[in-house]
Amino acid sequence: MTDWAGIAEAGYKVPAGHAPAEFVGELVEALGSPDPVLRDEQACPVLGTWVLGGQLDAELTGIGQRVTALLADPRIQARTFGALILAAVIRRDTKAGCLDAATVLAWRDRFADWWLAETDLRGWDEELGWLHAAAHGADVVGGLGQSPRLHAGDLAKLLQLASSRLLAPTSQVFAHQEDDRIALAVATVLARPELSADAATRWLDPIREYFDAAVPGPVPAPAANTMRTLRSLYVMADRGFRQNPRSADSFRLPHRAEVLEAVGDLLRMAFPHQL
Repeated sequence: MTDWAGIAEAGYKVPAGHAPAEFVGELVEALGSPDPVLRDEQACPVLGTWVLGGQLDAELTGIGQRVTALLADPRIQARTFGALILAAVIRRDTKAGCLDAATVLAWRDRFADWWLAETDLRGWDEELGWLHAAAHGADVVGGLGQSPRLHAGDLAKLLQLASSRLLAPTSQVFAHQEDDRIALAVATVLARPELSADAATRWLDPIREYFDAAVPGPVPAPAANTMRTLRSLYVMADRGFRQNPRSADSFRLPHRAEVLEAVGDLLRMAFPHQL
């Protein structure tokens, strides 16, 4: 096995005398490893760094095909870490233009089918480590939200996917900032100028219907997760946000006022005692 720990410690430099493409198969295979150190601390950051750094541009289509195939893998860690690398592939294409629109849109469809149907939303497992299907899926949504391959209609569907994911039946209450990651992904999509004011708020209609149908009693997990996500989104819409923590660029929503009003109305429905 390649010394991935050594490569990571050396700043993710490609080993002398080798091409990064030689390691793709081993790295993708390691994304499904039950060993959280190999998967999360070594293989994923090495592959992600090489993808985002452009060392694998010639292999980008093949990598995307491999990791979207992992979305159907029976191992939860393979599905979620496949999604995380897919997000990196899409982000690299946005910067470098290595892919064609049909390929990206096909990946979007396969991703959407997986993310909406995924039932294992654990953030952390004592043996497997980080899993984070909700958060890693949100990263894909954020990457697609920046992609020039998606136009206004595609972006509206991404927002609808986010609301459907939040409202899907689950008993898992977000505990590891999954709500913040989803809110950031949604804000990234909402920052696109192609979206109309109607499209920027219409995706909230199913949430309004869900809240309208609420009955007294314990708060269901989808409701709790949705409320937390909306609170985070409200702050981002109000204050602006950064899509990359290492960037000083702050984004504002083109339809900030409309989004704040719509999200604020939903939050008042969920917690009518607030101002």
